[in-house]
Amino acid sequence: MAEAHQAVGFRPSLTSDAGEVELGAPVLQEIYLSGLRSWKRHLSRFWNDFLTGVFPASPLSWLFLFSAIQLACFLQLDPSLGLMEKIKESLPDWGGQHHRLRGVLAAALFASCLWGALIFTLHVALRLLLSYHGWLLEPHGGMSSPTKTWLALVRIFSGRHPMLFSYQRSLPRQPVPSVQDTVRKYLESVRPVLSDEDFDWTAGLAQEFLKLQASLLQWYLQLKSWWASNYVSDWWEEFVYLRSRNSLMVNSNYYMMDFLYVTPTPVQAARAGNAVHALLLYRHRLDRQELLPTLLMGMRPLCSAQYEKIFNTTRIPGVHRDHIRHLRDSRHVAVFHRGRFFRVGTHSQSRLLSPRALEQQFQRILDDPSPACPHEEHLAALTAAPRDTWAQVRRSLKTQAQEALEAVEGAAFFVSLDSEPAGLTREDPAASLDAYAHALLAGRGHDRWFDKSFSLIVFSNGKLGLSVEHSWADCPISGHMWEFTLATECFQLGYSADGHCKGHPDPSLPQPQRLHWDLPDKDRGQFCLTYESTMTRLFLEGRTETVRSCTREACNFVRAMEDKEKTDAQCLALFRLAVDKHQALLKAAMSGQGVDRHLFALYIVSQFLHLQSPFLDQVHSEQWQLATSQIPVQQIHLFDVHNYPDYVSPGGGFGPADDHGYGVSYMFMGDDVITFHISSKKSSTRTDSHRLGQRIQDALLHVATLFPEGHHLKRRGLGEEDSG
Repeated sequence: MAEAHQAVGFRPSLTSDAGEVELGAPVLQEIYLSGLRSWKRHLSRFWNDFLTGVFPASPLSWLFLFSAIQLACFLQLDPSLGLMEKIKESLPDWGGQHHRLRGVLAAALFASCLWGALIFTLHVALRLLLSYHGWLLEPHGGMSSPTKTWLALVRIFSGRHPMLFSYQRSLPRQPVPSVQDTVRKYLESVRPVLSDEDFDWTAGLAQEFLKLQASLLQWYLQLKSWWASNYVSDWWEEFVYLRSRNSLMVNSNYYMMDFLYVTPTPVQAARAGNAVHALLLYRHRLDRQELLPTLLMGMRPLCSAQYEKIFNTTRIPGVHRDHIRHLRDSRHVAVFHRGRFFRVGTHSQSRLLSPRALEQQFQRILDDPSPACPHEEHLAALTAAPRDTWAQVRRSLKTQAQEALEAVEGAAFFVSLDSEPAGLTREDPAASLDAYAHALLAGRGHDRWFDKSFSLIVFSNGKLGLSVEHSWADCPISGHMWEFTLATECFQLGYSADGHCKGHPDPSLPQPQRLHWDLPDKDRGQFCLTYESTMTRLFLEGRTETVRSCTREACNFVRAMEDKEKTDAQCLALFRLAVDKHQALLKAAMSGQGVDRHLFALYIVSQFLHLQSPFLDQVHSEQWQLATSQIPVQQIHLFDVHNYPDYVSPGGGFGPADDHGYGVSYMFMGDDVITFHISSKKSSTRTDSHRLGQRIQDALLHVATLFPEGHHLKRRGLGEEDSG
């Protein structure tokens, strides 16, 4: 997704003066700090870590074990084979009257040691089981006997009623692939887009890299993989996101849309009230770990670490690098309307405000006639500025308007009440979807606080949308939250007949607090490398990997479809070969055997060691002219697409990774609809989102003719966006 742009753009931050100073630190020290950061995260939430740490056991299981030992002692049996007696002898002698207490303490200590040993055994067994990836290679609809046996064992060792983070300590660490395999797969991926001469030159660089630098760099990565939770994810966050000095708008953020054909209420304040209430219900479940862990194909748990920073999180700009600030709790949201900022409390007497009460507060803001202060209206445009610039201005802003800045950055999330309508219109679907996507991705440039983990955007006609900052997590995490929000606010909370939130207003609530700022004056017919992201959350703290989807098989299929002499049977055979190759790359990437994250980590180590590698320089100078990503539907049980086919969201999109490239996000809406979000820069004379959208439609319909059921496909409008 938007990470493709960041992946291309992270190199300049490594070559700045400050970057050289920081990267000059010994690589062993950096690996040590990576592990230290991992352990600090594990110690941050003691009780939840305790509950998840003992999973699949529970605290009650310790009580059961202790009671069983006490019963055995009462029956004059010694299940410890003399160990409890030795423990009792080592305890202080408090006198004869405390002899029985020493026996109870000895039994408790023995029960704790035995309980801990059993839990450790369960963890090791479950981690070994989850390291098996053979199920990924199973044919669709089939399952071999080893996989069936594995699945049964996973279910046995997984326990009952897991919490969101229950599997974290049992997830295997992401393996470091063989450097020879990575280089081989890399060369295979670039073969379709290079001439013979260029390919031979690149292959020569690769062989030189394998002979001279690869083994040393690989050794450091292996060392880090043994010490830290993940050998690449923290460096990915650090160098691709936090050290990037580019604007977050378009380059790093992405958006998500509302239901495409339905708007549950046209009342703006009511839609905001229900949506904010639903989001905070999700946060409540998240804090209590009542969200179920995501199970891939219903059996393989994914890493849940990225859920921790959905709410109460802001990316703080720095002169050379940003940092992510996460608060344990926040009882307000920051609201922007007509150039003004407000602080709206979300709780009263420790209870979450009702949707109707929240609607009342938002309506008060909409009815407030006061004008924006000088410079206030365009203040948020600073969050869209280059990060160094914003960091310098923020220093003075923090001095002159600390309370207002803290109210925004310390909010649970940001809410923008837009003055214009948005969404699909029947009169001009293409133009209306373009405007909708542009409003979510960039707005007017000054009506979104791009540093916040996400901003809820509510348009004047009741349409919703989400703008998400990318560094704290990847799209499936915010997508999970968004699915819950849409389903909850529409199907569970609902609206009254007149379009308002259900319930009654609360006149006793204080007015929303207007924030005051003391502000100073402010002054193509060819193949290309294709970036498709997939997740690596099969592993602890895994994030994403790149699927290099422009394969020779895919190119052969495309050429065949353009060749009028090829028969449908020939094209279909090539299509299936391309699909099989794509699935193989996808499964390899998901199981930690991808190309780009390994090469990225090797590059980072080479920079730490000041070790020049022409091959790695060549790899990281590549431009992703086509960046693609699918937004998966993860909670299909929340939506009844058969009885309510209009209640579907078309997903969201992101900006292009290259100045002359495209960003293409796609989503399967039920069984018979695919939506695309296409973005490109207006400054480029080589791109046209509308023409590419038309070509995608034509290509899909063309491919559909290869299948007997192809006549069921229909042409529908696409969401296309030319970003400024």
